[in-house]
Amino acid sequence: MSSSPQGWPAPQQPYPPVPPPPGAPQPSPTTSGLAIASLITGIVCLVPPLGLVLGAFALASIKRKGQNGKGLAIAGMILSLISTLLVAAGFATGAFKDFADGARKVQEEVASTDSAFALRTGDCFNQPGGAVSEKEVMTVKSVDCAKPHDAEVTGSFKLADGAYPGVPAIEKQAEDRCLTISEQYSLDSWAVPENAVTFYYHPTEDSWKLQKDRTVTCAFAAEKGKLTGSLRADATTLDADQVAYLKAMNALDAALFAEPEADPEEDLDANVTWAGSVEEALDGTIAQLKGHTFPGASAAPVADVVKELEKARKHWSKAAASKDSDTFWTHYEPGYDALPLDLGKDARAALKLSTKAPVEPTS
Repeated sequence: MSSSPQGWPAPQQPYPPVPPPPGAPQPSPTTSGLAIASLITGIVCLVPPLGLVLGAFALASIKRKGQNGKGLAIAGMILSLISTLLVAAGFATGAFKDFADGARKVQEEVASTDSAFALRTGDCFNQPGGAVSEKEVMTVKSVDCAKPHDAEVTGSFKLADGAYPGVPAIEKQAEDRCLTISEQYSLDSWAVPENAVTFYYHPTEDSWKLQKDRTVTCAFAAEKGKLTGSLRADATTLDADQVAYLKAMNALDAALFAEPEADPEEDLDANVTWAGSVEEALDGTIAQLKGHTFPGASAAPVADVVKELEKARKHWSKAAASKDSDTFWTHYEPGYDALPLDLGKDARAALKLSTKAPVEPTS
């Protein structure tokens, strides 16, 4: 029991309560919460029919309890009725569907706009000005690789910290390393379209200083038109037999690609050394192909490739031992003839790889 300030028992409230004397102020009637809710629901239009229901309950409660808010309830019901009719009309005419499709399209556009600094291996994208534009790029538009696109990221590498090395120094690194990265990304060079070229993004002096950007992003880019479909062909997309065949043959291709620019008459030593590297690559390719057990229908055509490589090796061995340019040329041409551009086409078909041989380079 509570106590009064004087310490005596507090007087009890009479029961039933004594009505206030005549002339005393009367309590004001409250406003119906349902009426307020009906009005708010009618204005906001979250669930249009709900405002009608709340308004009906509010009118019944106001009449029973003598509350205020009749006008609010009626206004809420009217607004809810209008909203309900508009919603029904929207569904009937397809206006809501058009609105939803438009909103979704805008959302996709926003979601597909990425920072050029956020590109990752395997991303396909379009960029302002086309694939091989040399303008500075801050944002690109990511797209599904199955759809036409300007470029596809093949990988990246970091530059060493320190002072900004300058564009020429960066480009020298990028040209060499991006070529290797792209070759590893797409082991099947036959499947790379003719319009695809090696491309890269590199830091500018501003991004180097302000954003601590040290990343060179490598890509295949469409020199003309667009690329369609992913060019990725590595261990993530190929089986073990396909990878074994491609890695063996690609090592030979890399050696052939390193041919000196000078003819043997101008630089015999360089050409002889190169012929020796081709012979060495042939040894490795043959060993890799023989060392892997190729299954089923692919076994015989791969064995045929090995035979052709062994014939070619004899010529390259003699070219590597040449003492003069005439002897070099004598073995150079038959050595190359034994390695035609379409070598291994049957083996590729059996392994379900691209059978579109590279185009003979024009002079």
